[in-house]
Amino acid sequence: MRRRSLLRTLAMAAPAAALTGGAASAAAADEGHGHGEPLAPVTTTEADWQPVAELLGRTGTLSGGTVYRAAFPRRDLSLTSYGVRIEPGLSLGSYAAFARYPDGRAMVMGDLVVLETELQQVTDALHANDLDQSAIHKHLLAHDPAVWWTHFHAVGDAEEIAEGFRATLDATATPPPAPTSPAPAVDLDTAGIDAAFDTAGRNDGGIYKFSFARDERITLHARVAPPAMGVTTAIGFQPVGGGRAAINGDFAMTAHEVQDVITALRAGGIQVVELHNHGLDDDPRLFYLHFWAVADGVELARTLAAAVAATRVHPA
Repeated sequence: MRRRSLLRTLAMAAPAAALTGGAASAAAADEGHGHGEPLAPVTTTEADWQPVAELLGRTGTLSGGTVYRAAFPRRDLSLTSYGVRIEPGLSLGSYAAFARYPDGRAMVMGDLVVLETELQQVTDALHANDLDQSAIHKHLLAHDPAVWWTHFHAVGDAEEIAEGFRATLDATATPPPAPTSPAPAVDLDTAGIDAAFDTAGRNDGGIYKFSFARDERITLHARVAPPAMGVTTAIGFQPVGGGRAAINGDFAMTAHEVQDVITALRAGGIQVVELHNHGLDDDPRLFYLHFWAVADGVELARTLAAAVAATRVHPA
């Protein structure tokens, strides 16, 4: 996978215009400048990803037969925002999502939750392992301890990418996987929340979640990125008692949708946290908006649904 080293070697050996064949095609595809139809991911099985799972140190989930996604919740952090203790499933979930393509290479996209004291080591580790950093941002406003979120991307050999990601993860205090246990009941009016969105949410470890995929095909680096790679609108409700919820998540928007989404959120009193990108050369160009509020769950759902309706998405 060592793309940067390869490209430096090629640059010293010959002018860029003289590159031909596989090396030139690989370099162009990595930088998103390949020609022709973007590569679509190939169908895989759980067994195909077993070497990756072993390198990551945990088993992921295969989505749609194409995306293998492993989660790394920061259960070690006792983080509060505006007096609310944030559950890992709401805002503190690192992940890495892999897909394989017809050229035999894999693409990975993901997000790492890191303490401010870990951020520079993580940045160095990402680059030492040829994982491109594509965002450094916040998901929450006032919170303690200080935490940052950094997105990353790579194209290459799946096992080499997994090995590099694991080395990066080791620069954090992310704990090993915990034994699975039944999800606790969600203390919210989930029927009312579902009605607001006109679709059913899911109980993910006690957090009530919704995911909405873009209607358009999303590509990065000349490769199709399925929704499970992380190019979706994600909304989470954490019960805080009395039918109230703390909400956090991410809206995936094209440029012309951004202002309508912000206006819809603010009309219902939801705070906006961060407007940023996750990818470097996605097409269409997507912007992501994090949000926060604590209020009645159904009322929040109605406001969020109005914001969702301002975008071209459908339930994932």
